[in-house]
Amino acid sequence: MSSTFARALSARRSAALLAAVGAAGSLGAGFLFSRDSLGPSERTKRRFYPPSAEYPDLRKHNNCMASNLTPAIYARLCDKATAAGWTLDQCIQTGVDNPGHPFIKTVGMVAGDEESYEVFAELFDPVIEERHNGYNPRTMKHPTDLDARKIKGGHFDERYVLSSRVRTGRSIRGLSLPPACTRAERREVEKVTAEALNGLTGELAGKYYRLSEMTDKEQEQLIEDHFLFDKPVSPLLTAAGMARDWPDARGIWHNHEKTFLVWINEEDHTRVISMEKGGNMKRVFERFCRGLKEVSHLLTGTFSRGPNQRLPEKLKGRGSAPGKPGWAGGQNWGEGGQRALA
Repeated sequence: MSSTFARALSARRSAALLAAVGAAGSLGAGFLFSRDSLGPSERTKRRFYPPSAEYPDLRKHNNCMASNLTPAIYARLCDKATAAGWTLDQCIQTGVDNPGHPFIKTVGMVAGDEESYEVFAELFDPVIEERHNGYNPRTMKHPTDLDARKIKGGHFDERYVLSSRVRTGRSIRGLSLPPACTRAERREVEKVTAEALNGLTGELAGKYYRLSEMTDKEQEQLIEDHFLFDKPVSPLLTAAGMARDWPDARGIWHNHEKTFLVWINEEDHTRVISMEKGGNMKRVFERFCRGLKEVSHLLTGTFSRGPNQRLPEKLKGRGSAPGKPGWAGGQNWGEGGQRALA
């Protein structure tokens, strides 16, 4: 491939489908491009003041980051950085800027790239464990099952259900996550994803709509269909860098029947959604599984650089938010609101 992205990733060998099922039956999947080495490439950040002088004031904070960060952990991690230059202070900034509510405990931190989960594991691991009721990312594994045939029933009473959906966040390995990505990285996510989606056929065939170029008519139709996502306004998201350069390289792809959607560069690299009106969740899930497999196949065929390389289980399904490792959600009660990142 002649693109800048392909040349930059010439040493990275393969794309791997990631899938994980979280607590309470939540399902998540993601595809990431693998590097030759899966270990963290730590760097150090030069400081002019001691860690004690830089430690944030968290006395009035109610989030998982504040509950688990100590001066000792901060001192050990504050001078480290990932290979892309992402630091601990950048991870925790959204939690520092947003103390939280006394009765609503948020996560309070984000990852700038995959290596964040390794370089800053001393903080990420306990935050994930607290948020997910004891799930230990070092010793436990999300079971995976994308076999829709195992669903029994799965049709909800449409007197009470307006629509059903299943969705997942997916990230592309080798590119920084939305809180940290450059404009070029974000545009590359859009380019390679849209090109892959154009290869879908049959029921999944559709069209990509770039936010910055869609017509008023297209925008009004997407709003009417409840498909359009807007610029983040939540302080949790803006403090995490999610609204930078909006709407550059953001867009929505959907099939012609408007039952299979992919959001590009919203809160994650991609959000894959299967949905339809009514309560037939089994059919929605069947389409979700089929769509994931097709998208993964297209991306793998485009970017494979050699034998597939397995991703360590502890890193599967990781996106920007430690509150959603290997996540997805189903909505059966009509239109849902925006899910907070941190």
